[in-house]
Amino acid sequence: MEYEIEEKSAPGREKVEVLGATYEAGKPDGEGLGRWRQKLSSREEKLKYLRAGERYWYGKDWYGSEKRKNPA
Repeated sequence: MEYEIEEKSAPGREKVEVLGATYEAGKPDGEGLGRWRQKLSSREEKLKYLRAGERYWYGKDWYGSEKRKNPA
């Protein structure tokens, strides 16, 4: 893989070499992509999955990884 090197100006210097994008572009593929309903067998499992997601994002007693423990 060849890396893209860009030249940019930096404060206090003239030109600096900066490494560009180092990832390979693409899309995830697979037959089961986005099919969470088929992965869960019973209705109760599906409801449990949805309740856990709502509790994570909208519950007051739960602290999601993006939320603060003590509200500001």
